[in-house]
Amino acid sequence: MSKIDLTEEDVELLNSKDGLMSLLRRKKINLKKSLEEVKYSVAFKEKQEDMIKLQNWVIKNDKKIVILFEGRDAAGKGGAIRRVTEHINPRHFRIVALNIPTEDERKQWFFQRYINKLPKPGEMVLFDRSWYNRAVVEPVNGFCTDKEYEIFMGQVNEFEKMLVESDTFLIKIYFSITKEEQGQRFEDIRKNPSKRWKLTEVDENSRNLWDEYTTYKKTMFEKTDTDHAPWKIVDANNKPEARLEVINHILEKIPYKE
Repeated sequence: MSKIDLTEEDVELLNSKDGLMSLLRRKKINLKKSLEEVKYSVAFKEKQEDMIKLQNWVIKNDKKIVILFEGRDAAGKGGAIRRVTEHINPRHFRIVALNIPTEDERKQWFFQRYINKLPKPGEMVLFDRSWYNRAVVEPVNGFCTDKEYEIFMGQVNEFEKMLVESDTFLIKIYFSITKEEQGQRFEDIRKNPSKRWKLTEVDENSRNLWDEYTTYKKTMFEKTDTDHAPWKIVDANNKPEARLEVINHILEKIPYKE
């Protein structure tokens, strides 16, 4: 085992509940890894406390928050959402993950079913995939026509501008992972009986359609990264670091006051 110089603060962290749990979880003791893990845990808990303050400000001032979580399959969107909302009041936020549209919804204006899920004053809504399905997933898999795609791309910026102008904070986050990392995560899911349900036919096909996804993703960034609704691209190959970056971004973008 390589030598590592520990400060008094490091020793205190390793002797904490989280530190001891991290040490005991490993078959072979790795002080460096455990220290990194517990430092992340402490930092994230502090940010979660700040999320409570942010939510209190949202409730008190009747603010409306919309956060979009986008990215390739298995990029870690759901896990990040769970960590961000872990300690805030469940009565004042909603997580929206829409199913395949019904026949009636297909006949509506595309944005209609998303409008129905937007926050009321004093509420936060987090979309686990959003209207940007039509920018990437749908055209790649043939779930929409070329005309429907072009109409969406022509309307989405104005739609988001209307949201922002109606006193709604809109945050757009994209989780970026490599093809190798996605393949490893798919394999981990297949081996876990309690998680196999997560893999759909669309997920399986995404490996073969990687380049097509990339092409549409680049076009999405080029056309929809606007001043009023910019994209935040997060390197999600490292889940803990990605989650910390996401919560920091949310806290930075919302001008809450204690």
